[in-house]
Amino acid sequence: MLYDTDILIWVLRGNARAARLVDDDAGRTVSLINYMELLQGAFGRREARLIKSFLTECGFMILPLTENIGHRASIYMEEFSLSSGLRVADALIAATAAENRLPLCTGDARHFRSIRELELSIFRP
Repeated sequence: MLYDTDILIWVLRGNARAARLVDDDAGRTVSLINYMELLQGAFGRREARLIKSFLTECGFMILPLTENIGHRASIYMEEFSLSSGLRVADALIAATAAENRLPLCTGDARHFRSIRELELSIFRP
């Protein structure tokens, strides 16, 4: 399963339900965009190192951006940015999940619901 950034933030903040969800999944995956979003929110180098350690120690596979992911994300933006408020990072995360045939686990499905080929797993903290 590919985890949206909100799930990772809940785990990092100590949410037990989110931690169990991730802990029970042997195929923990994130997009490079998720990793970059986490780093963007870090309060300094120490926290950035903690984020990297968290992903490594929990065994997350970080999927790279590819030409196909970029192409699919641009199509998502053309189709859904105005109607559902889809943003660039979310389009890239959704495209990463779709291209890798992975369900996307998120707590905020409103931007993703329009994308029919995307399998969503909705998480409530």
